[in-house]
Amino acid sequence: MELLRIRLEKLFKEAIKNIRPDFEDWGKLVLQPATDEKFGDYQTNFAMMASKIFKQPPKMIAESLIAAIPPKKKLIEKVEVAGPGFINIFLNKKKLAETVKKTLTENWDFSHIKTKGAVVIDYSSPNIAKPMHVGHLRTTIIGDSIKRIMKFLGYNVIADNHLGDWGTQFGKLIVAYNRWLDKENFEKNPISELERIYIKFGDEAEKDPELEELARAELKKVQDGNEANLALWKKFVGITLSECKKIYEYLGINFDTYYGESFYHPLMPKVIGELVNKKLAVESEGALVVFFDEKENLHPCIVRKKDGAFLYATSDLATIKYKYEIYKMNKALYVTDDRQAVHFKQIFNIAERAGWKMEFVHIPFGVLSFNGEILKTRAGNTIKLADLFKEAESKGLSVVEEKNPELPAEEKRKIAKAVGIGALKYSDLSQNRTSNIDFSWEKALSFDGNTAPYLQYSYARVQSIKRKAAEKGISLDFKCKISLESDIERSIAASVARFPECVEKAAELYKPNFIADHIFDLVQKFGTFYNSTPILKAEPKKMQSRLLLAEAVARTIKTGLELLGIETPEKM
Repeated sequence: MELLRIRLEKLFKEAIKNIRPDFEDWGKLVLQPATDEKFGDYQTNFAMMASKIFKQPPKMIAESLIAAIPPKKKLIEKVEVAGPGFINIFLNKKKLAETVKKTLTENWDFSHIKTKGAVVIDYSSPNIAKPMHVGHLRTTIIGDSIKRIMKFLGYNVIADNHLGDWGTQFGKLIVAYNRWLDKENFEKNPISELERIYIKFGDEAEKDPELEELARAELKKVQDGNEANLALWKKFVGITLSECKKIYEYLGINFDTYYGESFYHPLMPKVIGELVNKKLAVESEGALVVFFDEKENLHPCIVRKKDGAFLYATSDLATIKYKYEIYKMNKALYVTDDRQAVHFKQIFNIAERAGWKMEFVHIPFGVLSFNGEILKTRAGNTIKLADLFKEAESKGLSVVEEKNPELPAEEKRKIAKAVGIGALKYSDLSQNRTSNIDFSWEKALSFDGNTAPYLQYSYARVQSIKRKAAEKGISLDFKCKISLESDIERSIAASVARFPECVEKAAELYKPNFIADHIFDLVQKFGTFYNSTPILKAEPKKMQSRLLLAEAVARTIKTGLELLGIETPEKM
């Protein structure tokens, strides 16, 4: 089904051609949802944007345009000129109702978006041999939501987990493994034991600096293919990846590829060779360095150290080169914290100069704190995700026990997980990703305000209405028309019909909070409708109309929350 905005754009383009046949600058025609419902459903400032081209006052252009809008299909109820030349558009109520009705049987048409090619999105990217902790949370859930949003719009999305599975930590781990491993603990909880001995290495290295040199020697053996060390490295990678996948499965997250740094290591010499041949990388004090134009305001980027070792920059450039050669790229997205912004500016600049051209996007996010405390990634001052999830389920269960204590225990457990993990995800995704976030369970689990439980409860409320209807022998009649009799019904319908445009905006800016805001606004409107308008007690035609409207709301809530990676329980 064609989006309302697209249908309106076609009408306005026809009108513009009627009064100015040679006009082609369609970038000036921007239709946006009205800032206030009293100004209509959509607004455009086209008349002001095109004033110089038309060589007329904006108000005169707006009036001419309104007069030229074709009346066919009666999509528009009325159009008004406001202020110096704004155009306010009011949709036909019947057409709006028909659009909402179609959302129950048809999919939205996003063919106007250029989705050709692969979108490779890189997120989560934990380091091997360490349990995942809260420092991995934002990149993981933001990246997953953006992946879901892009797929919804029709992009071919490839989710890649660029694992930190190559580097100096493995030399340290091998030394620690050979010296301090507790085999019994390793059998019981391997990832925890690896973390313990890694921390011990750091403590012992402070007393005996020669351990660092020994670790470098052990790492060199891995890189040279030493059988024993390579076997240990593979063991460490396998253990960690198994634990990470448990976390991802619990969160409902999956990846298409797990190409870590080790995957790209064999490609790095070739990448370095190409940068040298293209005179992008030059020798400086024994290292290979890429310098930038002064106007770029970027520090030089070392791509190979003087001892021949590669760096993160080399790995990321090899990753880009691989994407360029393997995929027909649309976009390359990277979801990391904002501290890596300069790094990615360097990498993207080098890649473009090397000729590996594609659309590069760094998607940064701010700092996550818990109850005002910023948690450091160093061991001992952070929260493991597995522990956080246990707390989430426990908090969710308290909510379910309070709201619906008579439910069976197993059903309570499933709902508790949906509520707890939903609250955790939504507290992040409902906010601007570039903002710093302070998380608290009290705020996240509240049924008042913009929270996941409030939205989940609203969805469950519609399911409860349907169950009560079924008990009376009433089912949804999809042949019935939706009639928008009240202002609140019309407002709800407009919100449902504009939902796909909100998803488009979220994808354009890589900000899932646009979806959260839209769903929250819709739920608030539905709450007003539910509290003021009888549904099951209305006469048959009105009852069916209101049931269908409620169903459209529920499906929109469900779709919106699914795009955020959040479940919608049928009962709360």
